[in-house]
Amino acid sequence: MSADKLRKAFRILSIDGGGFRGVYSAHLLNSIESKLNINLLETFDLIAGTSTGSIIAAGIACGIPVSTILQLYKVHGRRIFCKRAHARLPIISGLFASKYHNNALQDVLQSTFGDRKLGDISAPLIIPSTDIGNGCVHVFKSKYDAGFVRDPDVLVRDAVLASCSAPTYFDPYRLKEYLLVDGGLWANNPSLVAVVDASKRLKIDLDRIKILSIGTGTVKQYYPQQVGPIKRLCGWGFMTRWGRDKLINTLLYLQASAASNMVGLLLNAEQILSLNFDTDAAMAMDNPRLQDDLVSKADKEFTYKSETIRAFLSMQEEE
Repeated sequence: MSADKLRKAFRILSIDGGGFRGVYSAHLLNSIESKLNINLLETFDLIAGTSTGSIIAAGIACGIPVSTILQLYKVHGRRIFCKRAHARLPIISGLFASKYHNNALQDVLQSTFGDRKLGDISAPLIIPSTDIGNGCVHVFKSKYDAGFVRDPDVLVRDAVLASCSAPTYFDPYRLKEYLLVDGGLWANNPSLVAVVDASKRLKIDLDRIKILSIGTGTVKQYYPQQVGPIKRLCGWGFMTRWGRDKLINTLLYLQASAASNMVGLLLNAEQILSLNFDTDAAMAMDNPRLQDDLVSKADKEFTYKSETIRAFLSMQEEE
């Protein structure tokens, strides 16, 4: 193998979790694919996606156009995030029962991925989930290493559903011997997982790696130090000062930020391109009414950074 081939950039696509906010990621990637005429499957050497990001990542790895994945959110978002009958009361919803049944999501994933198995995917694909039965991480991978023996027969749709099963939103998903939930509990931003796997498993030199990291919005949340007498009396309850959506947004931000910072320590700045947006508006993960706002933010990000994206993904290597 020539020296030029050895030095060729190893490109990673990382897609964050974030529920319906995946519309932002899908629209951005659809713009890259259609307007820059970039074949994402051919461009990236490893693809990683968590939770909603796993839908997009798996779609790309299976050769499904991102435009098709984007339509899943637009057409089926309201059906997927339709509250279960017994969870319509705020006191019950997400506190004593999961807010949503996963039947609609299962149907969408079935129609999208059919009976494809992880072992059928030639592209390196990583889908983080969490094994709550054993209290540990659970990472699905396509068979890009001969040592992977657990997942080749796992249906893609099952791996994605497990990664999407966010606590309080969907019930845990039982797959074979495992009880699984959202990978966002530990890898909402899967970029660090992808970089480490490329380095340790695939023996890629760190200075060869280029990673495009797609977020789903950084929701600026804070907790005031001074509160009123009622909240002071109630203390730090889930329905008082913590606030479920605020707490979840905070945890997702902290995890994604930590992963991003660690990747920044492993790689040089020119090896990383992050596409995301900041907002101080409330952006719940399960609100399909945010669709127009998310599309607008994604379009703005693409418009202002299209040439940067094109240059970053260019196949023209100096070495």
